[in-house]
Amino acid sequence: MVLKKVSNKMQSVSSFFVMEVMARAKTLEGLGRDIVHMEVGEPDFSTPQPIIDAGIEFLQQGDVHYTRAQGLPSLRNKISRFYRQQYSVLVSPDRIFITPGASGALTVALATLLNSGDEVLMADPGYPCNSNLVTLFGGKPKAVAVTLADKFQLSADSASRAWGATTRGVMIASPSNPTGTMVNHEQLSALVGLVSDKRGFLISDEIYHGLNYEEPAVSALELFDEAFVLNSFSKFFGMTGWRLGWLIVPDYAVSAANRLMQNLYISAPTHSQFAALAAFDEPTQRILLQRRDEFRRRRDMLYEGLAELGFVLGDKPSGAFYIYANCSAFTTDSYTFAMELLERAGVAITPGVDFGENNANQYLRFAYTTSIERIELGLQRIKDFLAGHL
Repeated sequence: MVLKKVSNKMQSVSSFFVMEVMARAKTLEGLGRDIVHMEVGEPDFSTPQPIIDAGIEFLQQGDVHYTRAQGLPSLRNKISRFYRQQYSVLVSPDRIFITPGASGALTVALATLLNSGDEVLMADPGYPCNSNLVTLFGGKPKAVAVTLADKFQLSADSASRAWGATTRGVMIASPSNPTGTMVNHEQLSALVGLVSDKRGFLISDEIYHGLNYEEPAVSALELFDEAFVLNSFSKFFGMTGWRLGWLIVPDYAVSAANRLMQNLYISAPTHSQFAALAAFDEPTQRILLQRRDEFRRRRDMLYEGLAELGFVLGDKPSGAFYIYANCSAFTTDSYTFAMELLERAGVAITPGVDFGENNANQYLRFAYTTSIERIELGLQRIKDFLAGHL
């Protein structure tokens, strides 16, 4: 008889509720319903044409083979120059790894850092994949409840109170999914001080850098050369389906990260790496900055519309493309509310239960990854839904 059993670790790996919302939305569309999609954390813009052109030019040569495990030297050099220009930080290309998406970067970072039972502090609410991967690599994610007053970000004080005997490090995300909030220079400096005092590690998820609006996003590398920094070509650069990200590691972890890349991935997709060579060029950057301005306009419209409808909001989110809205004026169960809104009004959003346990039933995530016209339609449908709901 074949043993039909999955590992014990898998018992702690949760699925994404947003996938249920998306699947039902697609079913309804198949039945002829019109659905306003504000559930998906994916830019609706196509990949910028200069990136596509660079990818096509490479593919037409027909020489599509593995790159070295660490990634194309030319792309790592471009990323190194980008950090010097954007953050005034010197990062050797030897510390940069091109990975299959930011998820690939996180797996390499966690596999490098974690021993069995090591505890990692992270904010609740937060992106669920992060805690799932900590579990898969033998660690223990410790969710720290953060509030609107904290801008839903870990502080040095909250991390210090949560730090225990088995805590080995902290993971932050700025701008954050699902809240769109950022850690400012002062907050980050205090967190770096705590991690240094505790001789711990810091992982900084910076995949939404570039999609920051009123203020610059601070990279952990500006304050802490030994931070592990994740970034991605998916969000700001609009390359989600190309599956490409990068990881920056301290000097002491370069050898380990190289060995992990060799064993886990061999290399990131070659055609994607060659395409991404155009991502930092001026014509592409002009396109991307225009799109960022459009995201800002969408944010402003959605924020004002949700506030008028009675959702409780903090300050306008500083980055990414999400608004995390308190819906307690309308329901005590955000999951049921979200599913009813989809079924009855044709608006798809994500319930807070996807992002942790901290007052999750009181929150909904709205993604402004659709046009202003569709956002207007979605707001009108929500207004009509609430009129019949209350």
